[in-house]
Amino acid sequence: MTIKILGSGCYYCQLLENNAKKAVEELGLKDVKIEHIYDIDKIIEMGIAFTPAIAFDNEIKAQGRIPEVEEIKGWLKEIKK
Repeated sequence: MTIKILGSGCYYCQLLENNAKKAVEELGLKDVKIEHIYDIDKIIEMGIAFTPAIAFDNEIKAQGRIPEVEEIKGWLKEIKK
């Protein structure tokens, strides 16, 4: 699985990326890759209207806000069932 962080690289995008990394680390998931997409054309192609955004593979989980570590962990646990 790949977690995609979508955004320009601003403070909020970095905060979201750090939350995702922490969630993956706390769950001990070795098979999850985190990718940051900065390219605005790719972000638009994915249907993102507001950044930062987070997607698991190509499923958008949140946009325009910064999910907390616990929320991201909840999504990961649901997917890993």
